[in-house]
Amino acid sequence: MTKPEIVNPAVAHTAMFIRRPVSEVFEALIDPAITSHFWLSKGSDRLVVGKTVKWEWEMHNMSNEVTALKIEPNKLIVMELPGYSGPTTVTWTFKEVEGGTFVEVEETGWTGTRDELVSYVCDATGGFTWVLAGMKAWLEHGLELNLIADRFPKELVGH
Repeated sequence: MTKPEIVNPAVAHTAMFIRRPVSEVFEALIDPAITSHFWLSKGSDRLVVGKTVKWEWEMHNMSNEVTALKIEPNKLIVMELPGYSGPTTVTWTFKEVEGGTFVEVEETGWTGTRDELVSYVCDATGGFTWVLAGMKAWLEHGLELNLIADRFPKELVGH
């Protein structure tokens, strides 16, 4: 007997305090020239509502097309990403707090069995945690930690 498919109940969530002004933290996700210091290797353009841009991770020989669905400067970015089971929605929320910015990220929209959803949520939560940690290191200290590249060394991928 196969397990029933569950639609869209899973939410990946993580968050991080970054000691930089909200405008700088927000811009770090809008501008691929900045994002390339902590997440992707390059992007085709800035995020703009309704425009699909290509993000590349050359170290992993992969790319994704990303579409911004909603942008509220310094407050919110909602984007659609290709997910494990089809398109997902990723929501970035930026809150100005004393001494910096609190960033939250959530991904929703997967379909699959309970086991698949647990796997997707764990992978996405872990991945976005690495992204936020890399963003924090870059924006606060100018350090490129290469967390995304080092998470999956090419010699070990597939093992």
